[in-house]
Amino acid sequence: MAHPYHHSLSSVKQWGGSIEDYLPIHDWFDESKRIIADFRHRALRHHAEGIFMSQTIFGPTVTLVTARVIPTRWIGEQHVREDLGFIPSFADWVKAIRPEQWMGKAQRLDGPALPVLIATAGGSNV
Repeated sequence: MAHPYHHSLSSVKQWGGSIEDYLPIHDWFDESKRIIADFRHRALRHHAEGIFMSQTIFGPTVTLVTARVIPTRWIGEQHVREDLGFIPSFADWVKAIRPEQWMGKAQRLDGPALPVLIATAGGSNV
């Protein structure tokens, strides 16, 4: 599926209600198109953790205009399955990312903060 509107139509067919009942959730899954407008945007929310995150944002259930109550997770699962054919884990996405050298670079910790960290870790009151 290409657009949250079409996902919402599919939700209406499956559970009833109106397009407006579902559109905010489907819009949220595809908001990442703002930063990358191809399939890679899905790595941010199209996985099991993204589905559970949608529950945190929209609540555990959605009450349709028909008064029917639908679990938010069902809507997220539907969205991800329609786009990918299955529900991957975040780890599935990460495995597909080609590591680059810059990703593993860390800054050396030194200067005034380092002695405080060492003293605090050792139980000393500084």
